[in-house]
Amino acid sequence: MSARRVDVHTHGISDEAVAAIVAGGYQLTGGYRMSVRWTPDAALAYMDRQEIAAQLLSMPMAFAGSEDAPEFGKRLSRIINDGHAELIAKHPQRFGAFATLPADGPDEALAELAYALDELRLDGVVLTSNVLGRYFGDPSLEPVLAELARRGTPVFVHPADCPHIDVLGFGRPSSVVEFPFDTARTITNALYTGVFQRHPGLRLILAHCGGALPTLGWRIDEHTVMGRGPDDADIDPAHVAEVLRGLYYDTALAGSRNSLLPTLEVTAPDHILFGTDWPAAPEATAVRNIDNLMSFDGFTKDELRGVERDNALALFPRLAGA
Repeated sequence: MSARRVDVHTHGISDEAVAAIVAGGYQLTGGYRMSVRWTPDAALAYMDRQEIAAQLLSMPMAFAGSEDAPEFGKRLSRIINDGHAELIAKHPQRFGAFATLPADGPDEALAELAYALDELRLDGVVLTSNVLGRYFGDPSLEPVLAELARRGTPVFVHPADCPHIDVLGFGRPSSVVEFPFDTARTITNALYTGVFQRHPGLRLILAHCGGALPTLGWRIDEHTVMGRGPDDADIDPAHVAEVLRGLYYDTALAGSRNSLLPTLEVTAPDHILFGTDWPAAPEATAVRNIDNLMSFDGFTKDELRGVERDNALALFPRLAGA
């Protein structure tokens, strides 16, 4: 086992952020509930047990203001991002972070994006698969995607509850099947609405090996020939294949052959990144997932080293000393 892993999928939620979320009327439940209370010390101890040199933290939810609290989304995003920056300052080679953006609209999101990347120097941005019901390809998200593409910023795409979760979820945690479906849903919509034609500089990291997306790869590209919607972009199978090849896929809850084999049908090992989903996933689950990854026979020794560390460092060279 490598002692130098870089975990691109982990969730650090400080007590201050949790208190602000609860005060705003939200609850961390289902796929968002943490298995243990997150603290820097708990994270460092977990990393040392699992031979992880560095983690990239993210908050996997989108927040906007309300009539009663119009500044809530902006204030919470600032709390999260400032907290990440303070943690990185204390442990610069152990932690990185994806910036959280408020979901109020493009102006608010762009302002926080500039602050988080230019002043705090965070490592990337996290976007949910749908931003309060708006999927990639929605006009309201275009300015943010355009700016992220212009900068070449790594963007971690984490699944979120779809707007119809009350019907589709059957009362079960969204992380069972709905999260994998929503990742596939937003990337498919991005393809068919021409997002990657307009913004070829996007560098997206998809949680959980892209969920259901790799399995649907051929079906998605064949429908560009078989029949698109009347307002869909002029794309073809080659475009779909190029986009899927260029996306990055993390192994959180996706280190088994069930996920890795379809992923390797649409991309190469150099675009697969190590992830654990801790502490949303309990440590015992993370360990089983790592064991699956380490026993997978589809990687050469060098390719596995890339998955564990080197592929992430190509996106986040600041962590090369970890």
